[in-house]
Amino acid sequence: MRQSMCQRGASCHNITSCSVCVCVCVSQLKMSADSNPRALHEQLRAQGDAVREIKAQKGSKAEVDAAVQLLLKLKADYKQLTGQDYQAGRPPPDAVMNDEDHDEDDGDDQVDPWNVSTSSAKGVDYDKLIVRFGSSKIDQELVDRIARLTGKTPHRFLRRGIFFSHRDMHQILDAFEKQKSFYLYTGRGPSSEAMHVGHLIPFIFTKWLQDVFDVPLVIQMTDDEKYLWKDLSLEDCHRYAVENARDIIACGFDLDKTFLFSDLEYMGASPSFYRNVVKVQKHVTFNQVKGIFGFTDSDCIGKISFPAIQAAPSFSNSFPQIFGDRNDVQCLIPCAIDQDPYFRMTRDVAPRIGYLKPALLHSTFFPALQGAQTKMSASDANSSIFLTDTPKQIKNKVNKHAFSGGKDTVEEHRKFGGNPDVDVSFMYLTFFLDDDEQLEKIRQDYRSGALLTGELKKCLIETLQPMIAAHQERRKLVTDETVRQFMTPRKLRFNC
Repeated sequence: MRQSMCQRGASCHNITSCSVCVCVCVSQLKMSADSNPRALHEQLRAQGDAVREIKAQKGSKAEVDAAVQLLLKLKADYKQLTGQDYQAGRPPPDAVMNDEDHDEDDGDDQVDPWNVSTSSAKGVDYDKLIVRFGSSKIDQELVDRIARLTGKTPHRFLRRGIFFSHRDMHQILDAFEKQKSFYLYTGRGPSSEAMHVGHLIPFIFTKWLQDVFDVPLVIQMTDDEKYLWKDLSLEDCHRYAVENARDIIACGFDLDKTFLFSDLEYMGASPSFYRNVVKVQKHVTFNQVKGIFGFTDSDCIGKISFPAIQAAPSFSNSFPQIFGDRNDVQCLIPCAIDQDPYFRMTRDVAPRIGYLKPALLHSTFFPALQGAQTKMSASDANSSIFLTDTPKQIKNKVNKHAFSGGKDTVEEHRKFGGNPDVDVSFMYLTFFLDDDEQLEKIRQDYRSGALLTGELKKCLIETLQPMIAAHQERRKLVTDETVRQFMTPRKLRFNC
């Protein structure tokens, strides 16, 4: 707690150390927690202790009354902020946790829906991020259970910890084990015509989930979000949504089980979807979204209300053409962990509007060519391998820009070896090279110095070139009619 001056003239570090100044100290602290539910919960606990301490010390009636009044005020503030009554020993749900609520030893990692950066060459510390966000680690037991229930070899993204964190995945598997189905929801914010290889990660994995669990999928194209956040016209945002849809469809999704929609089109045509947006809007306060997303008074009102739009696909009755009026079909959301703030909010509000909480599977970030300190960005051509790049462009980008974990000279590298943990070419291979034994041999050879940086880059180039060429060929087969079919609201194949 912050130090303050006691009315008796002493420095006070603990609000219970002085019954006279208890209200002063807590009131000063209150200013720093107006939008921070966890900090407010902690202040309530401390103020409760303070009330008991004043009574134990036989404080005056005025002191007791003042402390109790402050306790009641904090409880009222807590309910307004979180929508729930304060309960001792039960911190607020994960959805309303402020991203500033983390220990100072988290380093320089910055993770939110719009920015990802770290000072570490190895990238974001995901173990600390799990603690900070309050999610659960995907352990070998969970991976083995998925394999057992599906009868399929776990995807390389699971085997290698690329999808590393979850919320309530065991609950999804419990239901699946009882022949009760679920549905998948993921999305894309279309900010340019061309997607890069990092954008493929959630779709590659979602395609695998759709296949092994045989479940329907909804894909939200947040063209409205990009209009609100970027200096783009409404027409361009929607055009990018359609172009990106072609790349997504080219991943091989099943038309009979996939509905792909643009917010700008679907929300105006679906009363059920919009009703759920409004329900979420009513049950989330401005203080909450400020605390979760860092909005300021200068942000347009569209940004402040947008999280409710991203929340709505988490509820099955947002899609009556698929699920009718059912609100009991649980949703599983595969996404990068920077999108988790949206769904912490969603999971908090869901039971208060009578819906199931969505479950989540979180992926790591796909690093920029220049290093894992930030994720690959479509706004920087030299940081990204685009799905439209030619084999020559791929080769040049990898050779010129891919950050190396090798030594400065061949002699040093042969003697001391390279560091695959910071080498971008090796990181990319962990995403796209399917053979575990081959990947491990590359790791060992590079670390020992037997494999040079140029040779490692060559391995990556030879992996990416055919993969992207094959994607481009599949994309050519995606006609305007194919896009229209995927984006038309309709009944999907759903066994439940």
